[in-house]
Amino acid sequence: MLLFTIGVLLYTLGVKVAALLGNSKAKQWVEGRKAQSQKLAERHAASQRQADWIWFHAASLGEFEQGRPVIEALKRDYPQCKILLSFFSPSGYEVRKDYPLADEVLYLPADTPKNAAAWIGRHHFVAAFFIKYEFWFNYMRALKEAGIPLFYISLILNKKSYFFKPYGKTFRKQLSCVSHFFVQDETTARLLEGIGYRNVTVCGDTRFDRVAAIAQQAKPFPEIERFIGGRHCIVAGSTWPSDESLLAGYMPKLPDGYCLIIAPHDISAGHVAQIQGLFPEACLYSELDAERPSKVLVVNTIGILSQLYQYARFAYIGGGFGAGIHNIQEPVTFGCPVVFGPKHKKFKEAVDLVALGGAFAIESQHDLDAAFSRLIADETFYAAASSICRVYLKSQLGATETILKNLPLSLKEA
Repeated sequence: MLLFTIGVLLYTLGVKVAALLGNSKAKQWVEGRKAQSQKLAERHAASQRQADWIWFHAASLGEFEQGRPVIEALKRDYPQCKILLSFFSPSGYEVRKDYPLADEVLYLPADTPKNAAAWIGRHHFVAAFFIKYEFWFNYMRALKEAGIPLFYISLILNKKSYFFKPYGKTFRKQLSCVSHFFVQDETTARLLEGIGYRNVTVCGDTRFDRVAAIAQQAKPFPEIERFIGGRHCIVAGSTWPSDESLLAGYMPKLPDGYCLIIAPHDISAGHVAQIQGLFPEACLYSELDAERPSKVLVVNTIGILSQLYQYARFAYIGGGFGAGIHNIQEPVTFGCPVVFGPKHKKFKEAVDLVALGGAFAIESQHDLDAAFSRLIADETFYAAASSICRVYLKSQLGATETILKNLPLSLKEA
């Protein structure tokens, strides 16, 4: 693992250089960890070791949402345990640093043997949960050496992963640090079993349990309802400029009985101004004016998108022309058919729903126009797609309960 640790150190150095060159996210990454290190150095560690702690680690906000149902269930069933929540990314930490069910929220220090030993020694951990892809081998080894069970939840792998490559033998060995893998699908289970790991339970994606809970608790937004005014609504969530250009291209074809809500991924003033340039008639959520009718609303705030899908006839999900699509589970839980770009094949639910007919992948303006127009004009087609989404969502529920039922007894005695 020496080469891995060297790679971590080089990555950390690269982030520090990027911070010095003005990259805002890199600067947050560096300054957040520096401030945290100073704070932890001043704190007396004895009180941290008097309680039993459960550690959850997420890369960012999306992974946290996958872990959240398990956090809530364990806090409900084992209130005597404290929760430590850690993040790798500033985008997750900054949004959830005040998460009420966590007794402590921290950045994860760089994955070196020294940092891992200090981290494990600071709290009396009774269990650790890493969410989805977070393979930090020095932390994994430190947990094993301390006799602390480590669980992966919502893990999903494919045969292209380095674990299954000819050069992956060293990485495969590190998986022996894991007490149990709770995986999303049978493919992941077979891949792990093929390299000798049978401590696997297929339970699906815990994120479905979370979005179902959001749907059940969705609150009304009177100002949004006034904007919609009885029209059908398309909600475009987590959009990027390439997505917004396609949506603007469809506007001349949008019927009068429809409106569009755009919730961009980036709500900075500069990006919102770019969107307003594409949609001159658009109004902003922060400046909603019932006296000014418009077909387009731009949501220039965060934290409400997941509940806005309750108003959607169907949804467009951004990111598919970049690194990959954003969350489609949130609209699906409301029975919304979804449209997105071509970069979706890493997401099981997207692949499944495209095959079933509840989601539609596009590659061009022509494709978007065709998908939108059919969902608008063909009621039978729309109803079938909506039903497929509802049935699929229902079939995916229960991952959290499966995890709780299959946790080793040692954790239940914590």
